[in-house]
Amino acid sequence: MVDPYAMGAGDAMFQIVPIFIGIIFVIVIGSILISVFKGVGEWQKNEQSPKLSMPAVVTSKRIDVTKRSNMHHHNDTHHHHSSSTHTKYYVTFEFESGDRSEFHVSGKEYGLLSEDDNGVLSFQGTRYLGFERNKGSISGGEEYQSDYK
Repeated sequence: MVDPYAMGAGDAMFQIVPIFIGIIFVIVIGSILISVFKGVGEWQKNEQSPKLSMPAVVTSKRIDVTKRSNMHHHNDTHHHHSSSTHTKYYVTFEFESGDRSEFHVSGKEYGLLSEDDNGVLSFQGTRYLGFERNKGSISGGEEYQSDYK
């Protein structure tokens, strides 16, 4: 009679599964560490970059929305469904030289800026510091200013 628990056929799974789980663990931890180091590197590069203020024009705006959905099961009768979204706002500026740069901005800044706005962009590396619109670039501004005189 053959003993099913003896070393042999079932033993391969007990050797492969821990190795597989170990590889997945190393990949996940490695990905997290790479993300952290890239973030710290970008922060450090921005800190070492000079703060610049240059004339620029808003050429485009875009948003990036990510949605996360979770379903939790409590017993067999109760289900809890939750979802969340996260929105990132980006604005592209064009400089007098023709070069363009895209910056991550707050939702408030995104709402205040319009395409074709002219002004002075302040930034440090890849970090957006602000945009001061030229008063003459506000669309329709000249027409409405005469009403208030």
